[in-house]
Amino acid sequence: MRSLDLVVIGLYLITMPALGLLLSGKQKSSQDYFVGGRRLPWWAVCFSVVATETSTLTVISVPTVAYLGSFTYLQLAIGYLIGRIVVSFVLLPRYFAGNLVSAYAFLGERFGTGLQGTASVTFLITRLLADGLRLFATAIPVKVMLAAFDVHLSYWQIIALLSILTVIYTYFGGIRAVVWVDAIQMVVYIGGAIVAGIILFGKLPGDWFSTAMSEGKFQLFDFSSSIITDQYAFFTAVIGGAVFAMASHGADQLMVQRLLACKDLEDGRRALIASGVVVALQFALFLFIGTMLWSFYKGATPDAMGMASSDELFPQFIVNDLPPGVSGLFIAGILAAAMSTLASSLNSLSTSTVSDLYQRLSKKQLSDATVLKMGKVWTLVWAVVFVVFASMFTSTEDPVVEVGLSIASYTYGALLGAFLLGLMVKRARQADAIIAFVATIAVVLYFAIGVSFPDGEGGETSLAFPWYTPLGVIVTLVVGGLLSLRHSRDSEEPEHQTV
Repeated sequence: MRSLDLVVIGLYLITMPALGLLLSGKQKSSQDYFVGGRRLPWWAVCFSVVATETSTLTVISVPTVAYLGSFTYLQLAIGYLIGRIVVSFVLLPRYFAGNLVSAYAFLGERFGTGLQGTASVTFLITRLLADGLRLFATAIPVKVMLAAFDVHLSYWQIIALLSILTVIYTYFGGIRAVVWVDAIQMVVYIGGAIVAGIILFGKLPGDWFSTAMSEGKFQLFDFSSSIITDQYAFFTAVIGGAVFAMASHGADQLMVQRLLACKDLEDGRRALIASGVVVALQFALFLFIGTMLWSFYKGATPDAMGMASSDELFPQFIVNDLPPGVSGLFIAGILAAAMSTLASSLNSLSTSTVSDLYQRLSKKQLSDATVLKMGKVWTLVWAVVFVVFASMFTSTEDPVVEVGLSIASYTYGALLGAFLLGLMVKRARQADAIIAFVATIAVVLYFAIGVSFPDGEGGETSLAFPWYTPLGVIVTLVVGGLLSLRHSRDSEEPEHQTV
């Protein structure tokens, strides 16, 4: 057991909640709690967006992608940047113009509270499945690495510890605490990756780069693979990545709430577009580390090295080959990614529950003090739900983990499609949108689970996941558009205009 590593990890876990409380200031209103009074600097929001979409699995799995393949994963980042640019000029102005705290309030204004509630419930379920299972998946490498230091904790203990520490600053500090801690945590895990990369570089032979280059490890573009089944084919990655980013950063409360914490539209645009650039650089860093690991381990397969999973490649190097203290720093960085995602989920779930559901169902005007109180109460409620849900899983072999980690792809098409339907189809009414919304989720699930395509090697495989969101958008627009033809041109005004 390396005591220095445990000291570094312990100090980090104590410091982060304390910093969150220190930087949050006093929450005097619901606007402070949900959108930080719209006074947060764009660069901090940018870092928060990046940290929120970076889970522990990103930190340890992206290097594995390069180890087993090449740099083609970076094509997704190109699509992500394109999608962000579209959102910044199409959807973001609508949110700032309406002075909203929830992305789904726009749907309430355009269609009515029925669709607003439907979208909000879909968001809540999606976040519970995706981030609850991501929280459990986070405990897997953490448990393995702590065991190497002779610290043995069960999955539920790790989950509960991370949740308790995270909920402290999320409960008291609201979105302002979440954003500032996210920014610090991004610096921690990126700093840890850079230090690990420098140390790894010093362990490589002199000809490692030319060898990796000759083996095609730095290939960026892939125009030869099937665009239907290969997620890293160029057009699949770029088009699917762009539409996915439009949904995740334009129709998901998790991201939209951060952008609404900026002081104005221009700052929101800076934060959103800059986050796409930072994500691309972050992916490049982790992919480069993966290629260096390939050289370090001489291309040996994870099975040949006695690893139970290919995702153990980077954690094994962290535990066994980094100096004491540095290992602890990087494990703290992995915990940072997990806490950032959890904090963001808790705050956005609380906001959506109160703004989109509780205030609508109560059917009465609530005082700002009551809204603020309810926001904090629901932060605690969702924290408990996350811990219970994530702790239900005790095996790394449960296939529902993989489903949970990609579940957002199943619902993002319906969410983004509903927004685009409201913007593009003037005749569409609330009933049209709700029917299209439900039909879209059913169709996407059918394609994801029940349809197979030839894989080019004599077998069959499923549709590449980047296509799920574009498919969903198309279904929503077609179904909603056709249903809207029932209404005359003289009644193109939406049914509801107030939130």
